[in-house]
Amino acid sequence: MKKSLVTIAILGCLAYLTGCSESHAEAPQAQQAQVFKQPIDVASVKAYPVQAWFTYTSRLEAVEFVQLRPRVSGNIAEVNFEEGQQVHQGDVLFTLDQRPFMVRVAELEALLANSQAQLLQAKNDVKRASRLLASKSISQEEVEHRQSLLAQQEANVQATKAKLDAAKLDLAYSEVKAPISGIVSRAELTKGNTVQAGVSLLTHLVSDDYVYAYFDINERTWHQQFSQLKGDKQTNVVMQMLGEQGFNHAGVVDFVDNHIDTDTGTLRVRALFKADDQLKPGAFARIRVAANEIQKQVLVPEKAIGTDLKNRFVLVTDEHDVLQYRLVKLGERYGKMRAITQGLEPGDKIAVNGPARVGPGMPVAPQLVEIEPDHAALVMSEQAAKALLLAERGE
Repeated sequence: MKKSLVTIAILGCLAYLTGCSESHAEAPQAQQAQVFKQPIDVASVKAYPVQAWFTYTSRLEAVEFVQLRPRVSGNIAEVNFEEGQQVHQGDVLFTLDQRPFMVRVAELEALLANSQAQLLQAKNDVKRASRLLASKSISQEEVEHRQSLLAQQEANVQATKAKLDAAKLDLAYSEVKAPISGIVSRAELTKGNTVQAGVSLLTHLVSDDYVYAYFDINERTWHQQFSQLKGDKQTNVVMQMLGEQGFNHAGVVDFVDNHIDTDTGTLRVRALFKADDQLKPGAFARIRVAANEIQKQVLVPEKAIGTDLKNRFVLVTDEHDVLQYRLVKLGERYGKMRAITQGLEPGDKIAVNGPARVGPGMPVAPQLVEIEPDHAALVMSEQAAKALLLAERGE
C-alpha cells in the first residue's frame, strides 16, 4: 500500500513538472510571434475629383516666322546685328550700298524740277492764249494746242513724282529692317555679297513671346471627350519637353480647326504657350489635355498595386490587422497615383508599399500614413474641382 502511494506521488510530481515545462515553452513562442509582427505603412484610401487625360505629341512652332529677303538688288555694305540676339521690329539688320539709289533719287529730283518748270511755262502760255483769243489775235486751234501741252506737262510732272517716290522707296529698302520682334538667326550672306531682290535669303527671325503646339485628336475621342472644346483660350493644357520628368509648362487651346481631315479622321487643335529659353520652335513636346467630365474616383499609389498573373490586386488590412487579398480594376494614372474603378471603397486601409515584403494572411503592425496626390495632375481646372466638391456637399 505504501509503495502504491509513493508511486502515485512520484507520477503526480512528474506530471506537474511536465505541465510547467510546456507552459514555460509556449510563453516564449507567443511572445516571439508577437515580436515579429511585420510593421508596414498603411493608408486610408480617399476619392478625389479627376478628369481623364489624353496625351498627344507635337513639334513647337513660332507664332511668327520670317525668312528675310531683300526687296531691292545690290551689294551688302553692313551687317548690323549679332547672330542669335534679340531684335525689335524696325531694327536695321542689313545695309546695302546706298550710293546707286541716292544717285537715282537725285536724278529724278532734277527731272521733277525740270518738269515743274515746263509745267509753269505751259500754264503761262495758256493764260496768254486766253487773253489773245479775247482780242481775236490768236486762233482757237492754237489755244487748244497750248491747253494740250499744259495737260501733257501736268502728266509729266505726276509721272516724274511717281518715279521719284519709287526711287526713294528703293533707297529706304536698301536698309533691310526686322519686320517683327524676336530672335534673329545667323547671317546667311555677309558684307560684300551681292543680293537679288526677293530671292537671296539673308537670315530668318522667329518671334519669342509665344509658341504654338499643334496636335490631332481622332474623331471618336473628339465626340466622346472633347465635344465642348473651343479655341477661346478657356481650356488649359500642360506640356512636357523631351528630357523633362513632369508636365511643367501650362498653356491654353486657342484654335480648333473648322473641319475633320477625311484622310486621317482627326481634328487639328492648337495650344498656345508662353515662350521661355526652353521652348524653341521645332522642339519635340508632349501635350496633355483633360477631358470635359469631372468625376470622383479612388486613388492609390502605383506601388501599392500588385500583379498576380493577369489580375491586379492590393492588400487590405481587416479589423484584426491581418492582410487580405483584394482584386481591383485599374483606371487612369495621375502622376504617382492610379485610379481604382472597382474593388476599393473610400476608407479601406491598404498596404502602401504593396506586396513587396508582405502577403495575404500575414498579421501586421500597421503604421498609418497620409498620402496626398499632386492635385495639379488630377483636374485641369481647380475651380471645376471645387465646384464638384461643393455640389456633392449640397453647398
